[in-house]
Amino acid sequence: MNNPPLSRALAAAAEGLAAVLAGRTPDAWLAKLDAALRPAALDLSFTALRDSGRGDFLLGQLLQKPLDDMPTHALLLVALARVERRPEEAHTLVDQAVTAAGKRFKGLVNAVLRNFLRQRERLLAAAEADDVARWRHPHWWLDALRAAHPEQWQAIAAAGNTHPPMCLRLNRRRPVTANFSGQRLGEAAILLDKPLPVERIPGFKEGQVSVQDWGAQHAARLLDVRDGLRVLDACAAPGGKTSHLLELADLDLTALELDATRARRIAENLDRLGLSATVKVGDAGQPATWWNGRSFDRILADVPCSASGVVRRHPDIKWLRRPADVAGFAQTQARILDALWPLLSPGGKMLYATCSVFPAENGEQVRAFVARHPDAHRLPTGSAALELQLLPSATHDGFYYALLEKTA
Repeated sequence: MNNPPLSRALAAAAEGLAAVLAGRTPDAWLAKLDAALRPAALDLSFTALRDSGRGDFLLGQLLQKPLDDMPTHALLLVALARVERRPEEAHTLVDQAVTAAGKRFKGLVNAVLRNFLRQRERLLAAAEADDVARWRHPHWWLDALRAAHPEQWQAIAAAGNTHPPMCLRLNRRRPVTANFSGQRLGEAAILLDKPLPVERIPGFKEGQVSVQDWGAQHAARLLDVRDGLRVLDACAAPGGKTSHLLELADLDLTALELDATRARRIAENLDRLGLSATVKVGDAGQPATWWNGRSFDRILADVPCSASGVVRRHPDIKWLRRPADVAGFAQTQARILDALWPLLSPGGKMLYATCSVFPAENGEQVRAFVARHPDAHRLPTGSAALELQLLPSATHDGFYYALLEKTA
């Protein structure tokens, strides 16, 4: 099959970016994306999304007034992100972007991109002198990182602009017949030297391996499960942590998910891996609608959050999140924790988990919960520390964990 022309990929990528600029997630765009265009369009669009703030800064230098045509604005952002990284393709890129622009805006697109190439050195130097353009995150996000992680904020921001690593989890219940080129992490994780499309991962369809970030793989082990325990995975989709728990022990496990479509993905993953759990659709914050009254020995509360620790996997988050969203997530998290705590048996353990790097969703949330619940006792997370904050790195994404025990 011949690869589609770059102009089509640029146009498709611009469509996805335009959806995010309009305040929508790229899910609908992804669902209808032509299979032949998907790899190139996804790479182009996500690269532009990772450049949050940088492209707009450059366009501010290149345009005399803001461009009020969203598709063309998005196309220019996609093209600028591409040409900055691949200057050797500049001539082809400009030609293909002009073709993608159509008759009305082809002159403007041509002029803007060629002007960028002429002034490249000056423009990129100016971008490096601007915080948002340099670090490719909104101002409020950078301020929050500085306050929370004064020594690491630059490394966190830089990691958020990279392509994410790909880590596999080996299914200990099935023999793994393939050999993988990568770094072994722990007993059952392999960090691949080079990411692969899921359909090309040896043994994936056969249930021998799953794709799961190394940071996310900490959850199942921290929860300290053993055969025979009743376990609740309270926000379970798409089922990565559910299946990991079942690979570690024979459990009576309930996987709960609010969205019915996402709940089906849990069942599909369990089928692929040869595992079994009770999958329910329901709100973790309203147990009366789904709970049968039998308490759990372990609860995994992997709560909704800002996803600030996995932004390189979902770069639209940098464009869509607002400062007030963090406080909103914190309220939801507190509601879920308070609702789930009565479901835990005395002596049982609850693991609180987020994929956030913001304290309001992490340490501050847990401290407030313990203050409200005198029967909640914090346990070490594998060391003397009472919490585990993983910051994004070349090995894993950003995650937070705190382990709580209910006193008898």
